[in-house]
Amino acid sequence: MADVSRIGVEEARRKVAAGGALLVCAYDDEEKCRKVSLDGSINMTQLAARAATLPKDQEIIFYCA
Repeated sequence: MADVSRIGVEEARRKVAAGGALLVCAYDDEEKCRKVSLDGSINMTQLAARAATLPKDQEIIFYCA
């Protein structure tokens, strides 16, 4: 399992904008995710649907508000 670390907002924004990371809302409740949705993010349901097709080295940034 990979190490988990915290990063700042600007670093997260840069990585997602460059296509190097996937931004995921960490709430299981889809309504709550819609309320705190960030540009370019997906929710946990969408992540689960895509999980099998993601590269093993795909960086995933989880956020919550």
